[in-house]
Amino acid sequence: MTKSLDTKLAAIKASRASRAFILADAKDADMAFGVRAAGPRSYLSAQGARPAQFSPEVWTREEFGYRNLPEFLDIIREITRQGLVDIMLMSAYVNDLLAIKEGLFKDSHVTPAARANDTTDVWAARHGSYTKEAAQPFRSASIDHIQCGQVECDRSSDEFPGANLGLYSVTWVNDLDNDRRTLEAFKAFREEAERKRFRYFLEVFDPNVASGIPLEKLGEFINDNILRTLAGVPEAGRPLFLKIVYHGPRAMEELCQYDSNMVVGILGGGAGTTYDAFRLIHDAQKYGARVALFGRKINHAEHQLAFIEMLRLITDGKLSPDEAVRAYHGVLQGKGLKPHRPLDKDLELTDQAMSYGGETRRATVEVRNNPLASARAEVPARAVAAAPRSSPASESSWPTLSDGTPDFAKMNSEQRQAYDEWRLKRVFG
Repeated sequence: MTKSLDTKLAAIKASRASRAFILADAKDADMAFGVRAAGPRSYLSAQGARPAQFSPEVWTREEFGYRNLPEFLDIIREITRQGLVDIMLMSAYVNDLLAIKEGLFKDSHVTPAARANDTTDVWAARHGSYTKEAAQPFRSASIDHIQCGQVECDRSSDEFPGANLGLYSVTWVNDLDNDRRTLEAFKAFREEAERKRFRYFLEVFDPNVASGIPLEKLGEFINDNILRTLAGVPEAGRPLFLKIVYHGPRAMEELCQYDSNMVVGILGGGAGTTYDAFRLIHDAQKYGARVALFGRKINHAEHQLAFIEMLRLITDGKLSPDEAVRAYHGVLQGKGLKPHRPLDKDLELTDQAMSYGGETRRATVEVRNNPLASARAEVPARAVAAAPRSSPASESSWPTLSDGTPDFAKMNSEQRQAYDEWRLKRVFG
């Protein structure tokens, strides 16, 4: 089956005006967090709970609070079958279970991918201090294990049962010896990847220790290092795209305009508010990004399928970030799910830490023109209430065509929001 990733990459490279946007779910956190990687049990797939052993004299499962691996795998299956993401990023082990042994992606347009290295700045073990020290290069996974689940693959063809796409991560810390070791390891990896016909994308973290670079200059430091590094790499060895911290409009445009062949994507960072996530993907796309890889922002969402659909509606230009927050809360209300925050708090923009350690600053600011300060979205709420859950749209809620289908061309923003909330509630129950 043709993968949407390849179709979209071709469209993006063919025209800068293309609205094609690549969305990835980063479910590789077991290579960083261990037990906590699967996320809180407040959200489970439709499969429900999986068996687990908890001795009542020690603790209860509710007290423990985290999903187990089978529950985590169920969510990955569910999101893959939903079909709104283009890439599912996993650890080598989860890739072995789902891609190689189960064949989950065989008849799916979703591309499986695996984390190809785990530098020490993602070693986020409880009570550990690894993330506080300068990142050092390290690889647990091998390319062969990712591609075919064995120490050596059959290379008589380009077809592999596992993932043939990997994430490779680098962290420059502005220290000559450390950064040289990082680039030597990257050189060895990309040469091996080229020999083994293994595609990869390059993740670039901000320095995880004090670098001496002012915060407002980090974007320039990262941009220059990316371009300088890749200048020595011909097309055959270059990454499919980049995954970087979003440093604002100027830094993003500076990088994106430099080379039209280079596709730039952003990473999601910490969980934050729902508005944080939706505003991030909206702004990054506006200023040139064509890929987003969200991990914790999806994995900690109250309803992951609805959260992902909102991301897609934003990148398709159908909802603004604040409209998407409201629609998302409408879905949660319809499903009887308690949101992490009340709507007014979830519409706040916060400054998120973009590291696995998460020790950096976090400041809350007020959203300009916050619609909650006035009408509290009473009209969309009434419109949703008026729309029957199991019948076509009605003219009392939004304009329709002669056949009763929605007339998107005549909808104002409130009517479009009401329609999307109604549709999403139908989809997600």
